[in-house]
Amino acid sequence: MGPVALIVAAGRGERLGSDGPKAFVRCGGRPMLEWSVDAFRAAGVERIVVALPAGYEAPAGCIGVSGGAERSHSVRAALGAAGDPAVVLVHDAARPLVTAQIVEDCLAALTAEVDAVIAAAAVTDTLKEADGHDVVRTLDRSRLWAVQTPQVFWTAALAGVMAQDDAVLAAATDDASLIEAGGGRVRVVPCPRDNFKVTTPEDLRLAELVLADRARPAAGAAGPG
Repeated sequence: MGPVALIVAAGRGERLGSDGPKAFVRCGGRPMLEWSVDAFRAAGVERIVVALPAGYEAPAGCIGVSGGAERSHSVRAALGAAGDPAVVLVHDAARPLVTAQIVEDCLAALTAEVDAVIAAAAVTDTLKEADGHDVVRTLDRSRLWAVQTPQVFWTAALAGVMAQDDAVLAAATDDASLIEAGGGRVRVVPCPRDNFKVTTPEDLRLAELVLADRARPAAGAAGPG
């Protein structure tokens, strides 16, 4: 079996100002979830499992499962419906700007020497650690990455960490951190910063601008003869 994508679409949309699940908010004229599904299919990932909120259905051709109370609980539910692939990809539906190229690059980076690979963007801002409003230190940004999805795992490695207690999973902000905590090796795949997570109305407007820009013909493209 080829790689299987597990898309987390059960998140709520309070910070986005939505009265429904974030993944089903329209972005660029269609639900955010559908952009991610298209990117994975374009990358050759044929089996897609979507962790859904109650009352919602998966896009055509996808497998739908009920999401959990926390993100990692949803991943565990989706993993249970994945079948028996060697490799799984975990992706947040709130990242509609993912591309087939990002998916392909992450898959290609998963080797026998690592347990997982994660899409990430190099940090360009100066970052400071503070205690309240008092600066403690300036961090070395050359070693810092802003984590994205997809995150790609050997299925056995992800299944192992997903077998932990619900409380452990609930505390994890991303699935790769569970691998790290267990002593596994995670590799970073450099990706564009525009693969960001849509969280606020401002993010949604920016995502729509990026999608509109991608839809424009390339400069200098041949027009009608």
